[in-house]
Amino acid sequence: MTAHAVSRSKVRRKSRSFVLLPLASLVLLLAAVGTFVSYVLWPTWPNAAIPVDAPAVPVTVAGVLFNVPQAAIREAVQRQPGAHERIDLVFLWPSLAPPPSDGAPPTKPPAMRDGDAQPALPSADDRLFVTIADLGAVLAPAERLRTVYPRYIEMQATAGPDGLAVVAFRTGTPYESEDLIYLAEQPELFIVRCTRPIRILPGTCVNERSLGAAEITLRFPREWLNHWRSVAASFDQLIAQLHPQGN
Repeated sequence: MTAHAVSRSKVRRKSRSFVLLPLASLVLLLAAVGTFVSYVLWPTWPNAAIPVDAPAVPVTVAGVLFNVPQAAIREAVQRQPGAHERIDLVFLWPSLAPPPSDGAPPTKPPAMRDGDAQPALPSADDRLFVTIADLGAVLAPAERLRTVYPRYIEMQATAGPDGLAVVAFRTGTPYESEDLIYLAEQPELFIVRCTRPIRILPGTCVNERSLGAAEITLRFPREWLNHWRSVAASFDQLIAQLHPQGN
C-alpha cells in the first residue's frame, strides 16, 4: 500500500469520526431531553394524602370567591389559594363530603326506610363532579334556555319523573344524542342536558349554573333524576357551601 493510499484511509477514518461524533452527541442530547420531559409530564400523586377534614382554601374563578375543600380538588396543582382559570372538584353523594384520598372505598349510606323524608338515591355511582370555570363569551345557562336550545329540540316532549318534561335534541345538531330535561311548569327552576344510556354505558346529566362571571357545571348519573327534587336542593346546598353569602 502506498503512502498516498494510507493517507487517504486515515482521512476517511477522520471524516467518519467527525461525522459520527456530532451525531452521537445529538442522540445523547435527545435522550436526555426525552427523559426530562417524561419525568416532568408523567402523572404523579401528591406525596401526602389530603385529610378529608383539611381546611378549605379560598380561590377565585372569574373574579368570584369560593371556599373549596382541599380534599375535593381533583388536580393537585389546583390546591393552592388564589386565582384559577378553573377548579375541578368531586364529592360523595349524597353526603356532599370530599372522597377519601387514600384509595379506600367510601362507606355508602344505609338505605332509607319506609316513611323517611328523603328516598335513598341509587348507589351505582356515588360521585358528583363539579367544575367551576370562567363563563367567558359563552351565554349564561338561563340565556341558552331562552335563545339557543329551542332551535335544536324536537317539538314533542314526553313526561319524565315527578313533573319533568323530556325533549330530544334533533339529529345533526350540536346536542344530538342528548335530551333536554326540565320542570314542565317552570323550566327556569330545573333544567339539565343528559346523554342517553347506550348498552351498558349509563346516561350522564349536566346541570349548569352561573354565578357572576363564573359557570358551575355539575355532572351526575341520569338515574338520579328519579329523585330530582332532592338532587336540586342538594345542589343549592353545595353551592351555598362553596360560595357563602357575603363572599
